[in-house]
Amino acid sequence: MCGIAGIVAKYPVDRRAVEHMNLLQKHRGPDDSGVWSSASSKIILGHRRLSIIDLSAAGHQPMVSGSHVITFNGEIYNFREIASKLRNLGVTFFSDSDTEVLLKAYQQWGVKVLDELNGMFSFAIYDEVKKSLFCGRDRFGEKPFLFHLDNHSFIFASEYKALLTLEGISNKYDQERILNFLYHPTRGLDDDVQTCFEDIKQLPPGHYLTLNTESLKLKIQRYWDIVPKTELKSISEIDAQIYLRELLVDSIKLRMRSDVPVGSCLSGGLDSSSIVCLANNMTDIDRPYHVFTGRFTASDADEWVWAKKVIAETAVKPHVVVPTAKDFLRDLNDFVWHNELPVGSSSQFAQWSVFRLAKENGITVLLDGQGGDELLGGYEQYFEKFLASTNSVTREEIRKIKKRYPLALLTNVQKLTNRLPQKLRHFLAGLSGRGSDFSFGLTSELASRLNKRLSSIQTKGSKFNPLVAKLYEEMLHTHLPVLLRYGDRNSMAHSTEVRLPFCDHRLAEFVFSLPVDFLMGGAQTKRMLRGAMRGVLPEDIRTRWGKQGFIPPQENWFKEELGTNVAEIINDHSIKHSKIW
Repeated sequence: MCGIAGIVAKYPVDRRAVEHMNLLQKHRGPDDSGVWSSASSKIILGHRRLSIIDLSAAGHQPMVSGSHVITFNGEIYNFREIASKLRNLGVTFFSDSDTEVLLKAYQQWGVKVLDELNGMFSFAIYDEVKKSLFCGRDRFGEKPFLFHLDNHSFIFASEYKALLTLEGISNKYDQERILNFLYHPTRGLDDDVQTCFEDIKQLPPGHYLTLNTESLKLKIQRYWDIVPKTELKSISEIDAQIYLRELLVDSIKLRMRSDVPVGSCLSGGLDSSSIVCLANNMTDIDRPYHVFTGRFTASDADEWVWAKKVIAETAVKPHVVVPTAKDFLRDLNDFVWHNELPVGSSSQFAQWSVFRLAKENGITVLLDGQGGDELLGGYEQYFEKFLASTNSVTREEIRKIKKRYPLALLTNVQKLTNRLPQKLRHFLAGLSGRGSDFSFGLTSELASRLNKRLSSIQTKGSKFNPLVAKLYEEMLHTHLPVLLRYGDRNSMAHSTEVRLPFCDHRLAEFVFSLPVDFLMGGAQTKRMLRGAMRGVLPEDIRTRWGKQGFIPPQENWFKEELGTNVAEIINDHSIKHSKIW
């Protein structure tokens, strides 16, 4: 896990520009830094290193092999298996790093190397002979790749701040795109090549780009997508659950490869509890497995009672942090600087606090459960799509869904309200002073524009049934990409690495090919995982139907410590006289 940066230009580049980009990303890699320059100084690559695999100087970057140079951020979890393939082809290695494996795999297979990788990554490889730059990003977008392109230069980095420091890259942002995010926090900032900054773009997940370093001609192409496997329609549910468990165990095993200590986040929910129980079984019995929990005392959102059940079952070593409004105010400037873009709620600060706790206790690598909800149908609102995908649901099952998940299905009043024209809804909200839709606080004209923009977004998973299409959309295009940005920035702020076992492409390709009844049948969210974890999880967690978000008591925070700060902002002259609210 590291920070990368680079400049490719039609003129000699000042090396100090990339050195400064490196400095701004020091938190991503405090252990080492490097800058490589071509003979002409027209190509300069930078790197900040957080040492995880092969802690020796042999893992220094940018790394050179023959006519190729790489700067790489992330981890290739299956690097040992790839190295074995390459050794059979006669390739030799001078280090034990996954960076060298990636570089030499590219030399062997070219763009096809991406099909071999199981990992989270963004990287750039310069080919001196072909005068080309090859850049790739992992399938789910766990690691960022931001870039600026004009007629004279191509510049890339892991974070916005490293790009915005350079002359010629404007910090002008798309205000409507920001408002779109506030209106619908799973859209607007992370689901497109264009970012909210007009001069900065991003390489989408599951894509690669090639750049001619002389003409600066750039081409972006997709290398991975999920294609349903029709042969899995005939698999039995028991066999599917057994295979899911095998895949998850292997995904965790790969993600525990590290030359520094590994631990886990533990909320007490189904996803993190599954990971902790499985990972703990793979840990040396003489070395306790460390887990980290964020608590919200005196709040309905506190899940400590569930986390304690997992701790008692596994005998892991627990660490607890209780984020408060005072902590939030104290850390606000740092939190904003590291996150760079708006965040959806105070849960991101709670995540920040957990990652900091891990670092304070000497744990550099953390496993976390992000991706489980989008992969396996973990949100109750997915039941609407489930019902649209099957004809086998009985009245008794619908009754059970409503009982277990009271907010799962829309009421008749909600359905009627949703059918009303947006302008009429906006007018009635202003007239009555009621309504929770963010757009009701905007001017009518702006609210209409944002609503039209949202309604124009088409579901991208049309090759699937309605339920899996929704999971596909939220995992690859809307909800999860936003959470992955939070996880990247909050972990890197404390120089920790977060690995996500549910973000394994093998899991997605398998699960998205299964019958929908396996996913949410029997009035169960995450039916597949519940079945797969039978005998592994404490039973009352495995059959716990209610889902609790990881959210501090922010309503109380705003009423108390944060109230004065919020009032000052809302009553500020710039707010009152803007054309937005």
